[in-house]
Parts: sequence; C-alpha cells; structure tokens
Amino acid sequence: MGIMTLRQALEAARTQGLDLVEVAATSTPPVCRLLDFGKYRYEQARKDREAKRGQKTVEIREIRLRPQVDDHDLDVKLRAMGKMLDGGDKIKVSVIFRGRELAHTENGWKLLQRLVETLKEKVAIDKPPAMEGKRMIMILSPSRRAKQATQPVAATSGSADAKT
Repeated sequence: MGIMTLRQALEAARTQGLDLVEVAATSTPPVCRLLDFGKYRYEQARKDREAKRGQKTVEIREIRLRPQVDDHDLDVKLRAMGKMLDGGDKIKVSVIFRGRELAHTENGWKLLQRLVETLKEKVAIDKPPAMEGKRMIMILSPSRRAKQATQPVAATSGSADAKT
C-alpha cells in the first residue's frame, strides 16, 4: 500500500476489518501489515502442534543394581534394558553400594562392564562408569548400528534380480 501515516494505516485496517501488525520495527519507516491477527495466531499454534507431533522425545530410564546381583536377576534386568533400547530410550544404570561394599567398588565396575559386553550390539556408552556418592553411574544410549538394523531396507530394482 506504500508509505502512509499511522492514522491512515489504522483507518485502512479498520475499514477492511483487519488488524495493523508491526512486522519490522527497526527499519525506517517501520513496516506494518494488515491481517486478521486471531487467524494468524491460530495457524501458528496449529503449525507448532504439527511440528511437536513429529518429534520423538528421548527419555532417560533408570536401572538400579547391587554389586552382588544374582545371574538370573541380572538377566531380567538385561531383557528390560533391551526393550528400553529398542524403544529408543537412554538408560542410566546405577550400582548402589552399601556399607562394606564401598570398599570393593571394582565389583560394580566389573558388573557394568559385563552389562556393556552383553549388550554391545545394541548400546553406545554416553557416560562411562563413575562414582557419584555411594552410587556408580553409567549412561547408555541405543547405538546407531542397532537403529539402522531395525529400519527396513528399501527394495532396489536392480538387474541382478532380472538375471536369476
């Protein structure tokens, strides 16, 4: 519409039943636009909801262990960790030490290494084992190789299929 005074712009917006919205306040002269502001806000909210729907939130799930855990109990925890990793979640593994167990933290370290060795195909170490108070903590995430293996491979139309 060109350059006009504020009063003229407001009058033009009022006659068309629209709102006068300032787009670029720092430019000289300031740039304004005539639009239905309620409709604009609604469309922005809709776009934001659509963008949010496509996102995958990564959760950090926690598994707690003791250094003297039995083999069967460890197998149960390993199966649960496998399901969590397949779901795309990160895992915080905590080995909790009590009393005299604190004198033998190497048992907890060996336990965590055994976990990683068992899940080596599915897991990548985000944070290596470290003591935090009376707990030894390690953070694991799904490995990229495991993610690629679970994605379906697109069929290729090659000449090799035609020859056989």
